Amino acid sequence: MDQPMQTEVWKAQTLEELIEILHQLFSGDKVNVAEVQNVMESYDSNPEEWTKYAQFDQFRYTRNLVDKGNDKFNLMILCWGEGHGSSIHDHVDSHCFMKILQGNLKETLFEWPGKKEVGEMVKKSERVLRENQCAYIADSIGLHRVENPSHTETAVSLHLYSPPFETCHAFDQRTGHKQKVKMTFYSQFGERTPYAASVSRENN
Repeated sequence: MDQPMQTEVWKAQTLEELIEILHQLFSGDKVNVAEVQNVMESYDSNPEEWTKYAQFDQFRYTRNLVDKGNDKFNLMILCWGEGHGSSIHDHVDSHCFMKILQGNLKETLFEWPGKKEVGEMVKKSERVLRENQCAYIADSIGLHRVENPSHTETAVSLHLYSPPFETCHAFDQRTGHKQKVKMTFYSQFGERTPYAASVSRENN
């Protein structure tokens, strides 16, 4: 009788080890969502390992590139000042994993707006993600907005996008209208991106 195939259980002890495991998990053509989510959740956040990538801006949240994942994925650290949040946005057919490294983030899910209807976007759910939790979203699940609900504490999150993307769509909550926005990095591998290259209308 054939034995059921065992899924290897990964446990990342450090951020460096997590990156190595992610490279292995994304070496093929298929993405095992549960496996990636589990390994990202298995990493216990250690600020000593990720602080060098965590660059904040006074006025908006920042996207800081950590690893390019052999062009299979982008791994980045997002830094959220008090009250900072994203627009409602899509993920242009990519997988999106979001792990909380510090603080809490509120995720609000929305239905896709109808093609002909104009009006308030429909909220599906909202939840607060806490340190070391890992969430997953893709366009088949819906659209989301992420925000730091605290006005006294900052938040830091680790995001993986596969395949990587440079543009997405931001949505107006009142009308459902969308606009294309270019994604930029505030820093790459711990080095601040030149100012001219880092300005964009919306960093999702």
